[in-house]
Amino acid sequence: MVAARIKVNGKETPISPAAPHTTALDFLRERGLTGTKEGCAEGECGACSVLVARPGVDKPTDWVAVNACLVPAAALEGQEIITSEGLATAGEPGTPATLHPVQEEMAVRGGSQCGYCTPGFVCSMAAEYYRPSRCADSADSADAERGPNGFDLHALSGNLCRCTGYRPIRDAAFAVGTPTDEDPLAQRREHSPPAPVATEYIQDDSAFLRKNTLAETLQLLRERPDAVVVAGSTDWGVEVNIRSRRADCVVGIDRLAELRELRVESDSIEIGAALTLTEIERRLAGDVPLLAELFPQFASRLIRNGATLGGNLGTGSPIGDSPPVLLALEASVVLVDADGEREVPLADYFTGYRQSVRRPGELIRSVRVPMPLSQVVAFHKIAKRRFDDISSVAVAFALDIEDGIVRKARIGLGGVAATPIRSLATEAALEGKPWSTETVEAAAGALRGEGTPMSDHRASSLYRSAMLGQSLLKLYAQPATNTEAVSS
Repeated sequence: MVAARIKVNGKETPISPAAPHTTALDFLRERGLTGTKEGCAEGECGACSVLVARPGVDKPTDWVAVNACLVPAAALEGQEIITSEGLATAGEPGTPATLHPVQEEMAVRGGSQCGYCTPGFVCSMAAEYYRPSRCADSADSADAERGPNGFDLHALSGNLCRCTGYRPIRDAAFAVGTPTDEDPLAQRREHSPPAPVATEYIQDDSAFLRKNTLAETLQLLRERPDAVVVAGSTDWGVEVNIRSRRADCVVGIDRLAELRELRVESDSIEIGAALTLTEIERRLAGDVPLLAELFPQFASRLIRNGATLGGNLGTGSPIGDSPPVLLALEASVVLVDADGEREVPLADYFTGYRQSVRRPGELIRSVRVPMPLSQVVAFHKIAKRRFDDISSVAVAFALDIEDGIVRKARIGLGGVAATPIRSLATEAALEGKPWSTETVEAAAGALRGEGTPMSDHRASSLYRSAMLGQSLLKLYAQPATNTEAVSS
């Protein structure tokens, strides 16, 4: 068997002797690539970000920034990554390297202070630098969060600077130009990324395994029901780093073609469980407005570059951000095992705290959203920070309002019970009623009583209940609540 290898900065590098749980961060640092730093080991600071060649949306390959602290090195077998050291162009012997344009702008604009976070910022900035559609973004859309060069500042939302040097970092981001035709990383986008490879990496009685097909994976899970299944590893990576969790067998599913399909049909939209949130966002391009509201509020770009809907639903967390939205969209999950598949409404999927109807050996294959979509939608995430935070309460609305009457109401809630839930009492209080102040105030009272909110370090139960009611009042008060749809 050929030894497992990763192409790092253009050089084939063996993964051995790293243990299967070893993160890409530790793997790189052990090989002298110490620009990649550990700050939080949870994917919240971005000091560890690196670039990975992934299937592209606008070109065959996208350079995607990910948290190296979360991804097992073994999960990158056969793939191609670039670290901050690999961005600069080597000079002749005895001469210094030529800085990458992103590194140059960070240097001349004072974007580096203590320097600890700088390599991570540079990698995230480089991913945005190479985003094909950035250069097509109109300068007319420039604002505080999007530069005249099309640079989306949210590309850096997962990178933290403890020296508070954000203004010069923003200046550097908004000053970068466009890649030249001679830029090797820009040229690399024109060719397909490395194809998925089957992986069987075993060290010291623990294994990271990846099969070529879904059928082979399901058979493996039947034989190894104890296996931990990972896609972006944004949850399992934290367990490994912070809680020292280890597994005898980890199975990677992120590159299975059968889990990476996105189909838009007349009666439904089907989203593969292993598509990352960034891929879904860019492929849908706003066609599902409620999901479009969710994406910018879901963690950071670095996390969204790895996280999947399948993973967010699979963990069964009551504070996951996608379940309330998918509940409001009346989504269902397609579950599959070695014997076949079944479709379960998401409203029936969760059975208890981090528990679901999913059986051992069963995977989420896709999420199915019925069409047509509701006209009036909103996602309200109540948290201590505007972005990159965990919800205290999350509320998703999807309403059909015709001739001033609420014909249908679907409301998904997170953070107020042991599972994500539908707000059935509030839906009933709205449906068939006029979309009026009286109706909304009465329904807001019902919404305050939904769920069984608890008090913890994020919020008190009284605050959570109050925010539920307030979210409906906010929806009604917002002028952007599709007045055309309401009055038609």
